[in-house]
Amino acid sequence: MLTPAELISLLAAVAERDEAAFERLYAATRAKLFGVVLRILQRQDLAEEVLQEAYVKIWNGAAQFNPELSSPITWMVSIARNRAIDVVRKRSEVSIEEEPSALDVAADSADPLANREMTEELTRLLGCISRLDPDRQELVLLAYYNGWSREQLANRFKAPVNTVKTWLRRSMLDIRACLGLA
Repeated sequence: MLTPAELISLLAAVAERDEAAFERLYAATRAKLFGVVLRILQRQDLAEEVLQEAYVKIWNGAAQFNPELSSPITWMVSIARNRAIDVVRKRSEVSIEEEPSALDVAADSADPLANREMTEELTRLLGCISRLDPDRQELVLLAYYNGWSREQLANRFKAPVNTVKTWLRRSMLDIRACLGLA
């Protein structure tokens, strides 16, 4: 992965419609963004489609990127993640008539109702996470989904460990309140 300064430079060039810079940006960030999207969607075909849409948004929105508000990778991840969450929400609203595969039950699934409830809970959870600031979204996902230590998070966000712990605690309180668990 390129340094944040290199990514900022590439995004500035992409804002000027530099295709070579876009290709370098894509090559440097594709794996990271694809991993984020795939973890949310759990389907490679959908993840590839969403990733393509995310890069179109990055291409079209590069001029709006502000390095004073977030790091380049945080900005790009939030675009990809938000698009993936939109797809999850849309798919959860699809009727059985529109999606015949909804009638298919996996052979290893003992309780389809439990799977549906888990999908609904995951959709609610992702919706609540998406309400957090982009940096806090990334913090929560790195901590609880990717298993990063508090020290790794402190290094990533250039903040003391105790500050990271406070951010996590506040973010979790916000998520709990959003879910109606507070």
